[in-house]
Amino acid sequence: MLNISYNSVNQHVSRERLSSLQAVEQRRSGRVLLRLLMIFSVLFVICLFLPWTQHIRATGTVTTLRPDQRPQMVQSVIGGQIAEWYVREGDFVSAGDTILRLTETKDQYFDTSLLDRTRSQVVAKEMSVQSYQSKIDALADQMNALRESGRLRTEQARNQVRQAELTVASDSMDLEASRLAAAVAREQFERMEELYAQGLKSLTELENRRLTYQKAQADLISAENRLLASRNKVLNARVELNAIQAKLRDDLAKANSERYSALSGRFDTEAGLVKLENEYSNYERRTDLYFLRAPQSGYITQIMAAGLGENLSAGEQVVTIVPADYQLAVEINVRPRDLPLLSAGQQVNIQFDGWPAIVFSGWPNTSYGTYLGEVVAIDRTINASGQYRVMVAPDPTDEPWPDALRAGSGATALVLLKDVPIWYELWRQINGFPPDLYAPGTSTAPAAPPKLKVPK
Repeated sequence: MLNISYNSVNQHVSRERLSSLQAVEQRRSGRVLLRLLMIFSVLFVICLFLPWTQHIRATGTVTTLRPDQRPQMVQSVIGGQIAEWYVREGDFVSAGDTILRLTETKDQYFDTSLLDRTRSQVVAKEMSVQSYQSKIDALADQMNALRESGRLRTEQARNQVRQAELTVASDSMDLEASRLAAAVAREQFERMEELYAQGLKSLTELENRRLTYQKAQADLISAENRLLASRNKVLNARVELNAIQAKLRDDLAKANSERYSALSGRFDTEAGLVKLENEYSNYERRTDLYFLRAPQSGYITQIMAAGLGENLSAGEQVVTIVPADYQLAVEINVRPRDLPLLSAGQQVNIQFDGWPAIVFSGWPNTSYGTYLGEVVAIDRTINASGQYRVMVAPDPTDEPWPDALRAGSGATALVLLKDVPIWYELWRQINGFPPDLYAPGTSTAPAAPPKLKVPK
């Protein structure tokens, strides 16, 4: 009681009969409060020295670790009209299963026998190439025959030239002999005339000697004629040799020209054949693309184009397939100031949306409903939101992630850093300092001094 009134009731109250009032008035509340303050102070000081795990909080989404395990759009390679559907949303398809069938919408592919006709053109071109090759081989054989015939005729002409030259040499020797005989006959005739003038020889002997001299002159003229004829034969033989060689070159040039023309025709035909084969392969591939098939095993989750008879353009998205086998990962976004604190192999505590969890950020070991992950990749460039993307995979040493978890759901990640006392963490938060960097797997031992090589 405060006893602030002048009309006190203490004299009218008998305390001996009121035990509760006596207990209240005799109690010492100041001692109890002081004792409680001391106990709480000691507990607070003890708590300041408890370990606290520094962390970086980040949000992200569940995805897959490999890009081929993520949901993918199946696109139509060619344009066409939907003729028949073979699946519906929620169906499981294996790799290579048919999703839908298309029909042609371009008039240049309307021919139902387009492949057969194109194949016939390819066969005709192949036969044309073979014909050109046969002509080239025939011209090559003809050129070889011309060379062989020209060689033989050239050798024959050279032999004739040589024979004519030898004939010229023989006639030249005969001419010299005739000249010598004519000179001897002329000297004998002159001596005979002198003897006949002296009366030592008869007229008959003189006439015989004159006849011999005239015969020697005639033989000389005949030898000169034979020599001129032999020389003329040499010239004719050489002209014939040159004519044979010129004709051989002309025939070879003509045959070679026809061969090159055949080669040119064959090359043009081969180019046309390659073009036709390319067209045939494109037509065959286009025919196969009328059936849109699943690129991998998975579930049909969304169909973009619906009704029959709807036209699809090339590259248009048709359905979405979610792979059946996948390895989950979490894609989180961290601030640039926290990026230097991250490294591959760092542990991360993850809380998934829809999974009840009790999280103690400073004491991850006491958290409930969280799953452990490991940093596997860090982007080298910043994204459009001004943050860096970090990929977190399940930790193989911890319990597996939930089986019912699906790609696209949200997640909250705590990247675990260094263990520090609570007083240090409070001091860091008050001063606005960043968390301490802790690189897992690094040794704190001092580096060994370098070894020095003493020169000899």
